Amino acid sequence: MAGGMDLGTGGKGGKKPLDTAINMVPFIDLMAVTISFLIMTAVWTQIGRLQVSQAGGASTDEQQEEDKTKTVQLTLLVSPTEMRLTADQSAFDPIPLTRDDKGRPDLTKLVARFKELKAQLPDQAAITLQTEDLVRYEDLVRIIDECIGSGLPQVSVSAAMG
Repeated sequence: MAGGMDLGTGGKGGKKPLDTAINMVPFIDLMAVTISFLIMTAVWTQIGRLQVSQAGGASTDEQQEEDKTKTVQLTLLVSPTEMRLTADQSAFDPIPLTRDDKGRPDLTKLVARFKELKAQLPDQAAITLQTEDLVRYEDLVRIIDECIGSGLPQVSVSAAMG
């Protein structure tokens, strides 16, 4: 036979069966593991994602919406020892960055300052965090969580200048 499959029609030994039983159990096991891996990966990428926006100029539609509501440029400068909150040109007293017995930053004073600010400016939703290089990542994530929990869901992160 030239380039074909032997159908078992000739030769010694008679006919060869064409039907073979394929064991599907290993294939099903492989698919079950693959699907569960893909599902878990999708869940972990959703959990690990932070909602932050890139600092940049607002479009004209966004500028018109900002004019309708009372908002200010809110900036929180985070250093390893203190946090400085500024609203437009007015600066608040610096908040020392103290740690509890587990080594986590104590952010109760920052949350209280956010509550005062939200009482004065209820439409405020955006804040920019300017962090120095020596700020720990875990501290930054906790500060972002406190900002979102205090009613400031639009968090932008940038490097501290100067």
